[in-house]
Amino acid sequence: MKPLQNDSVIPLYHQLKERLKQSIDNGLWKNGDQIPSENQLMNEYKVSRNTAKKAIEELVQEGLLYRIQGKGTFVTKPKLEQSLMGLYSFSKVFKEKGMEPKDIILEVREILPSQEIMKELQLTKNEKVIEMRRLRCVDDEPVILESSFFSKEIVLDLNVLQRVGKTSLYDLLEQEFNVFVTKAKEAFEPVLIRQDESEYLQTEAGKPALLLERTAYGTNGQPVEFCRSIIRGDRCRFYTELT
Repeated sequence: MKPLQNDSVIPLYHQLKERLKQSIDNGLWKNGDQIPSENQLMNEYKVSRNTAKKAIEELVQEGLLYRIQGKGTFVTKPKLEQSLMGLYSFSKVFKEKGMEPKDIILEVREILPSQEIMKELQLTKNEKVIEMRRLRCVDDEPVILESSFFSKEIVLDLNVLQRVGKTSLYDLLEQEFNVFVTKAKEAFEPVLIRQDESEYLQTEAGKPALLLERTAYGTNGQPVEFCRSIIRGDRCRFYTELT
């Protein structure tokens, strides 16, 4: 193994960082593998603890590594990517990529809507709406905690929503209620995962996530669904193309 260059203008931590990246890129360390500890890196590369620590911290910030308290540092799985070019379905996108999506229905109930839900669903009176909470998994890994809200004029039988997962939500709306989603409006903002959310998403509270709010519209331009999703920032990435 070629030693790090102490007399180089490139800082030692950056040299070490590049060596660690090479180990990931060339497949020496695979997804989910635990990398050597700070002490092992110190001994192997003859560097200080601060140097080893900084190299690892930068790779964690870049999303190539992640830490588990009390266990060590591991190679991150590739992020699940989704284009924002056009209307999409998470379950269909993941299936097309050879992954196995699974929805776990947590709750289906009638609730009194907040002012935001009333506005997005264009409700004129304080009538109850139907809420469906679900945990969305990919290859048995939870990645999205989601709440969808519907007017009772759209979803005539809330028990039908228990079948979401076996059939995609929008396909189910078409088949059961003759409701076709033709477009949607989405907004994203960064948030931190709360303690109650972390228990469902099987990650640590305080980790970064994306809050996605979507309003889906039918053929007549009326809102069909208002959806609020907490998406794990360490597992998902969205992109668009500019021309």
